[in-house]
Order: sequence, then C-alpha cells, then structure tokens
Amino acid sequence: MLLHIHPDDPQARNIKTVVDCLRGGGVIIYPTDTIYGLGCDIYNTSAIERICRIKDIDPKKAQFSFVCNDLSHLSDFAKSISTPMFRLLKTALPGPYTFILEASKQVPKLLKTKKDTVGIRIPDHNISMAIVRELGHPIMSVSLPMDEDVEYYTDPELMHDRFVKQVDIVINGGMGGIIPSTVIDCTTGTAQLVREGAGDWENLLG
Repeated sequence: MLLHIHPDDPQARNIKTVVDCLRGGGVIIYPTDTIYGLGCDIYNTSAIERICRIKDIDPKKAQFSFVCNDLSHLSDFAKSISTPMFRLLKTALPGPYTFILEASKQVPKLLKTKKDTVGIRIPDHNISMAIVRELGHPIMSVSLPMDEDVEYYTDPELMHDRFVKQVDIVINGGMGGIIPSTVIDCTTGTAQLVREGAGDWENLLG
C-alpha cells in the first residue's frame, strides 16, 4: 500500500492505519528528517527478521536504531546517562542525529549489538514522531538497501514499486533526502563522531 500522509499535519486516521499495521507485525517504509527508512515494532521478532531479509543482513551483526518520540524513552532503553551526555542529547534532539548508548535490559535481545549498545534517534519530522507517539513505544529502524539509483532512494513512489511485495505500507510524505543521520558514540564517557551525516556535529561536540 502507498499511503499519502501530510508531512506538516499528518492525518490521524492514516497514522492509525500505520500503527495498526505495526502492531500486527507489519513492515513500513517511512520518512524522517534525513532519509526514508524501513521500520517495524521493536517487540515483533518476525517483523525484525523480515527487515533483515530485505536488507540481506544477519540480525546478530546488524546495527539497528530506535526511533523515539521524545527523550522520555531513554531511561527505558539506555543505561544511566551522565548529566553532560543528557544535555548533549537534549540540545541535539529532535534532529538528524543517531546517538549510540549502552543498552538497558529492556532492549529486545535481537536488537542488541555484540557490544550491548543501541542507537537512539528522535527525528525532527512530524510523521515519524506521530507514528511513535500513537504506537506508545519506539520503532526499529534501518536505512533502505542502497544502490546507485539515487532517485529511488528519495522518491516514495519508486520505493513502492520496488518493495511492494516485501513491505506492507510505503508512506508518501514527500521527497526524501540522500544524506543519513550523523552518528555519535556516547558509550565511552565522551561523545565521539562515528559517521558524519546531515547533522552539524562540529558545533554540537564543540
């Protein structure tokens, strides 16, 4: 299904359609403030495994992100965060950043890395935030399979053409970007840049 949702004022009935799909074990393609991503409910193992097949990755080696609605989810899925780190997150989020944090026991085992970490995102995007708010907990997210066709990577209609048999809903929230989030590791006590992306990391990390 290709589902049009207004990027500035998401229609409540369409958000409910997406959330009902996620609760039923569905896989979606949805927009963020950077690129479109593949998403599912963090607690649905079969949906996570479906995404791994689409991406052709081993769940045990994959690096997933949790897309949250606000910082209130942090205490659920990340271990104790120092005051300086919390200030950093509060300054940067919502925004085009992924923060790697130590995973708490509430993170499903399938979504933990070998290092026992988890990536946290709060996109500055009304559609993704509305989905998570309605669902009541984060969604698991990874980027779309990358190839040389940049147009497919940004155009929801082309995404639908490609993945119509593999995902349940492709959300059309307008054209997407091609630059992923900036990834910052916060597990060592000092914030360290892992991947330079859309975020202005130099000002953020000082």
